This record gives sequence, structure tokens and C-alpha cells, in this order.
Amino acid sequence: MRTNRKIAVSLVAAAVLAGVGGAGIAQAAPAANGSAAPSACRPANHTAKITADTSSAGHRHYRVTLTAPRGYASCKLAGSPTGVRFTNHGTGTGVAPHSYGGQRTAVTFGPGHPVHFDIQVPNNARSKAANEASFTLRTPGGGQIPGKSFAEGRLKVAAGTQIGPVQRGA
Repeated sequence: MRTNRKIAVSLVAAAVLAGVGGAGIAQAAPAANGSAAPSACRPANHTAKITADTSSAGHRHYRVTLTAPRGYASCKLAGSPTGVRFTNHGTGTGVAPHSYGGQRTAVTFGPGHPVHFDIQVPNNARSKAANEASFTLRTPGGGQIPGKSFAEGRLKVAAGTQIGPVQRGA
């Protein structure tokens, strides 16, 4: 199942790079230095990992860290990822998170510039195990990066789960 998703993401990325992207979908801007390298923002060009983070009063937190290897151009991201879906061994959890925090701050993402976002889960709600999250990254202008990104790692989600905006650093 995971292999099929990677193939699908690769096909979407290839179609977009070939110029057949859908209307209304923002294209990631080329690197500021004029590089012809592919954008690190494309799902096929980065990796994402979920790890437990420090808890706060009434909430568990998980950090989703995105990294890009050398050879890809830096790009700009902003706001909370959209279309977030949590699965456990391929089965959806049914938890539909909402975003929180400032949605306009742009951050640079690329090789040597990892970014992360927060998953905040209320402690007092009935939780469900998950081992993967899929999501769509956003551009500073409110557009979306074509395709779905996938992050792996163990977490528990529940009704009331919220997704924070992308921030600098791992």
C-alpha cells in the first residue's frame, strides 16, 4: 500500500513538472538563486517523520519534521498543512483535525533548512492509534503544493486534534 502511494505521488509530481497541473493549484516558486533544481516542497522530494514532543497542560504534542536532501531547490511554505488524514496500518482513524496559530508566516524549506509543524491532541478525549499522517503543504500566498506528503511515526489522535503552522527548524 505504501509503495502504491509513493508511485502515485511520483506520478503526480511528474505530471505537474510536465505542465499538466490542475487549475487553482499554486506552483512552488523556483529557487531565488535561479537554480533549475526541483523544488524541495514537492512531496516526492522530501521526507517527513512524526516524533513525540513535550506535552503541555491538557495536550499531547507530536512534531512532524520535514527534511530535504541535497540537490533540491529551497522553497517557501506557510501555514498549517491541509487535508490531514491519519491512518493506522492503512486504515483511517476518522479524526479530522483543524488548524491553529498564525497562517501567514513564510518559512524557507530545503536542504539544510528543515521545518516542522505541531500536532496537538487533547488528553481528555478518546484516542486512536495511528502510524502515518498524509497532508498537503501550503504556499505563502495561500495556495497548495500539488500532491500529498506522508509522515511516519507512532502517535495517538482524538477528536479536537489541531495542526499548527509550519515553523523553522527540526
